Amino acid sequence: MSKPAPSWSNWSGSVVASPKQVVSPSSIEEIAELVRKCKNEGRKLRVVGSGHSFTPVAATNDLLVSLDNLQGIVSVDSEARTATVWAGTKLKLLGELLHAEDLAQENLGDIDVQSIAGAISTGTHGTGIHLGTIATQLLGMTIVDGNGDIRQLDAESSPDIFGALQVSLGVLGIVAQVTLRLRSSYKLEYRSSRIPLSECLDRLDEFRTGHRHFEFYWFPYAETCQIKFMDETEDRITSRPIRDYLSEMVLENGVFGAMSGLCRRFPRLTKPVSRISASSVPVFRKVDYSHRIFATKRLVRFNEMEYNLPADAMASVIREMREVMERERFAVHFPIECRYVRGDDIWLSPASGRDSAYIAVHMYKGMPYRSYFAAMEEIFLRHGGRPHWGKLHTLKESQLRDRYPRWQQFLDLRSEFDPEGLFLNEHLRDLFIPVSGANDSHPDPKE
Repeated sequence: MSKPAPSWSNWSGSVVASPKQVVSPSSIEEIAELVRKCKNEGRKLRVVGSGHSFTPVAATNDLLVSLDNLQGIVSVDSEARTATVWAGTKLKLLGELLHAEDLAQENLGDIDVQSIAGAISTGTHGTGIHLGTIATQLLGMTIVDGNGDIRQLDAESSPDIFGALQVSLGVLGIVAQVTLRLRSSYKLEYRSSRIPLSECLDRLDEFRTGHRHFEFYWFPYAETCQIKFMDETEDRITSRPIRDYLSEMVLENGVFGAMSGLCRRFPRLTKPVSRISASSVPVFRKVDYSHRIFATKRLVRFNEMEYNLPADAMASVIREMREVMERERFAVHFPIECRYVRGDDIWLSPASGRDSAYIAVHMYKGMPYRSYFAAMEEIFLRHGGRPHWGKLHTLKESQLRDRYPRWQQFLDLRSEFDPEGLFLNEHLRDLFIPVSGANDSHPDPKE
């Protein structure tokens, strides 16, 4: 189905594009026909999920393909605990559909509005030092390559290239279906509390190894941080709809959104607002099924940069970030999010070859972020950082290839799967097309 193409923007508004056409295919065959037509006409196309990437990964001024008509479960193998699902399925819907089959994903991030294919292709992750990114749950996929050919690939039949397909930013083809490794439905106990940042950093090994999921948020210019633990439990589900509404919608979104608006207008308020937010971190315990515990409502919009680092670098990097913040006095009140992920062998996964720490910095929408992000990125890069593919960064191909041992193999495979470059936009060309002598950093998206 084709429809008029209005101006498109991502969730934060940091990326704006004007596609000539938006198409929503309803079958794999329609996708293949669409790709073949684009190839014959010399056009470009990009696929969009929910627009939750902060980079221009989905932006196009030509053909924008939405997979919103391709959602739901295709098939389930309850005994093997696997399911094949349409690539456009949103994570929130997928969680409920799998739960109805007494199945669940082993881990998820804290936002559930993305499509499953988008989450996999950009290396999206949750937290848990013994758990991998969402892409590690992938067993197989059906894609349409740049020639319009339908390919069914899995780890058993294509072990030599499957690691490239798991995180590919959509440059190898349009993902139509994915087969996931699952587990039985399970409940999590989620506990939130406040402790001094210094204590949190001293106890990182204890926290990350002693819990299934551990993450923490520390607030610039504040001594207090929020720690979150999630562990499997057989306890009964807690029912607290009024308290949850007050915490998530009123405090975390309503009140924090209002204070953020004041910070944008009066930047001098960022320090006291950050300290007030830190002192107001909720202390609570909650039990529910995993897919309902992982997700957090995000109504206050922001821009974000996130980097992957060696797991043992977490404490030293944060201390260095704090020193730079104190010295430079950046006007920022959004907390820094800190998580852990198990290493993997996926070619372009930021966690490839190492157990990892992930550190994410945020800035409220409409507030200047370039100098703050640049200073933090400098620290991350000095410690061997690799950027999250869906978050803001300034790296180009020449800088990225040094950080991924199988980079050239991926470039060779991309040329094979998409010889005409149908799936490349300007941003992706900067990432994947070598430019002799180029050493400029990628221009920031619109603030």
